[in-house]
Parts: sequence; C-alpha cells; structure tokens
Amino acid sequence: MSHDSTAAPEAAARKLSGRRRKEIVAVLLFSGGPIFESSIPLSVFGIDRQDAGVPRYRLLVSAGEEGPLRTTGGLELTAPHGLEAISRAGTVVVPAWRSITSPPPEEALDALRRAHEEGARIVGLCTGAFVLAAAGLLDGRPATTHWMYAPTLAKRYPSVHVDPRELFVDDGDVLTSAGTAAGIDLCLHIVRTDHGNEAAGALARRLVVPPRRSGGQERYLDRSLPEEIGADPLAEVVAWALEHLHEQFDVETLAARAYMSRRTFDRRFRSLTGSAPLQWLITQRVLQAQRLLETSDYSVDEVAGRCGFRSPVALRGHFRRQLGSSPAAYRAAYRARRPQGDKPSDTDGSLGSSGQVSSLNPESPVPMQTRRTAAASAMGPSTSLSTDSARHGAELYAAGRPSLPGQRSAP
Repeated sequence: MSHDSTAAPEAAARKLSGRRRKEIVAVLLFSGGPIFESSIPLSVFGIDRQDAGVPRYRLLVSAGEEGPLRTTGGLELTAPHGLEAISRAGTVVVPAWRSITSPPPEEALDALRRAHEEGARIVGLCTGAFVLAAAGLLDGRPATTHWMYAPTLAKRYPSVHVDPRELFVDDGDVLTSAGTAAGIDLCLHIVRTDHGNEAAGALARRLVVPPRRSGGQERYLDRSLPEEIGADPLAEVVAWALEHLHEQFDVETLAARAYMSRRTFDRRFRSLTGSAPLQWLITQRVLQAQRLLETSDYSVDEVAGRCGFRSPVALRGHFRRQLGSSPAAYRAAYRARRPQGDKPSDTDGSLGSSGQVSSLNPESPVPMQTRRTAAASAMGPSTSLSTDSARHGAELYAAGRPSLPGQRSAP
C-alpha cells in the first residue's frame, strides 16, 4: 500500500546542513545486534557497483558504543568510525537494536537527534525502530517494525503510529522497515528515491531480489497474542475471542465483555496489540481459515462458517486482501507442496471440540515455512519463492516494473 506522508511540513522541508553530504551513509552498529540486519545496509551502500549502473554511496560504519561489538555466533566486529562520523552523513541507518526491553546509549540517541535536526535522513531497520523511538524521532509519525515486536513498540511509545502490516514506512526524513528481508526492500526504496527506478532495478538484479515486493506483513503473522498481554486485564477478553472465532460476534461484543465503552476499548486494545480491534479480529479469523484450509477437507463455505464470517464472500474478500489469493487457490497451492502421504485431518489434535483450530496453541500442526511457501505460490509468480517459479525470474528482476503494493511511502 502507498500512502501520503504524515510528516510535519517543516520536517519534510528541512534542508541538509552544509557539513553533511547526501551521498554519505552512516550505519550505526551496536553490540548484540544480529549480523543479517547489520549487513544489509553495508551490502547496499558499501559496495561499488557503478559498472552495473548503480550510483556510488560513501559508507561510514560507526560504533554506537565502545567495542568490540559482538554479534550473531559470537563474532566480534570493530567499526572503523565512532559517533563523530555521523556528523558528516546525509543518511543515518540503524539496522537493529539488541533488545527491545533495554534503552539505547544516550550518546547515540543525542547523535541521532542532532543528525535529524541538521536535515539527515534517519532510517531504522527492524528493531532499529526502537532506537529511533527512544530518540523521540517517531513521535506523532507512522512507523513499522517486525510484526512480532509491533505491539511492544506501540505500547512503550504510544505517540508512535505503529502499523504492523507494512513492509516499510517512508515518512519523508524518517523511515522504518519490518523485520529482516524488509530491510532490503527499504534500502532499495532509498536508492530508488535518490537515483530512480533504473538504478534500483540494477541493484536488485545484483542482489538477486525483486525490485519491489507486493503485499505486507499479514501473511507472516502466526501469533495471536503479544508477549506482554498476559498481565493485562484485556487478556481474558482476547483469550475468549480466540476460543470463539467460530461464532459470529463483533467488537461491540468484546467491549461489553471488557465492561468498557467501544471508544475506550478501541484505545486500550490498540495500545496493547498495536492494531485496531476490528482489524485484529479479521486477521485472526483469516488465520483460522488458513489453518482449516490446510488441515481439513471442509469446503470454503464451511470454512467461512467455522471462522465466524457471515458469508463465504466475506471470507474470500478478507482472505485475498491479507494473503493475496483466494481460499481455493491457497489450498491448492498448499497441497501441491505438501509432502506425499501427509493428508489433511480434523482429528489430529489441531481442531477443538467445536471443529476449530486453536489459535492459542503456539505449536501449529503445520510447519510455518510450508504455510508461507503455499501463500507465496498462491499469490502468483511475482511473489513465489519456490523453484517452480524460476521461469518467471526475468519478470521478477526486470528493471522498471510498475509500482506494486506493500510499502507506505511519502509521495
């Protein structure tokens, strides 16, 4: 999805300080950060690919704290620059933060605030959004992060408009992305913004990734409750909703069970989960339908009824919006890739007494990767990651493809 930026006009018009250079990108690393996310901006902005038509950036790898910096697998990194290098950068990237529960170093936060005040573009990849939020740079702005951490970001920083559905959000001078590979999407978007579609397409071909991905994070959601919900008074209401997805009820029903007005319930629910209660409920019903399509032989009409949809038409509409395919196409793609002999069953413990799949059970009977592969292939060749789609490679990586949904960006 593409939306207009909500950044304040003065923020959008802020000019880059004279001592900063647009082509200089500083990547801020911290100890404990995952190496994959950290390597994404290093690979995109730190390698000279001018021979492929990709304009060159100058990369400054900066330590956000005293080193050596330890990362995935016990590796130790030594950054060639410290926080002082950020003062020259036109773009500052925070690829990840080691813990969503601990505060970042104040010196690093001050450096980010100064960079933003001087017109630098500030980028947070995955949990890097928590560093930007701690610096106050996301206050009053739309932002995203990994769907698993979005509820925590929304609860800890209520002034941030967290949207867990997006792959990335471009709010002009502050940008954020969802988890892991979505960082590649955002970095390609930055190159596209700076140098156009042709340069971004050339870089995407070098990286062997699509220049633009369709869809958002919805297809990857596989958790019904955020980590911090257990102690909240709304936990009982949410648990009841998950146990009764086969029944037809609405948000007013949930608000009544919580003894709240609809308005108060909406506000409390959003602060807890990071999403509006109606959207959350629809997402859970679609996840329920997804599991039933995988684990049973119910018809699409029966699946709709067992997931609380008022009609099969409603199921098809919401299913397509969230997963990019029809329920029938999703089931066909899933079964085509399921190992032989693995037959669907509604008596293997995945269904409750009411005939529904329990959304509270974190151990899904279907491997998550299998579900994601099925969803991708059901969505068509532009998003499938299976080897069966290799023949579509030229279309995937061709430069200059029309804009696709899946990202929120400034005009």
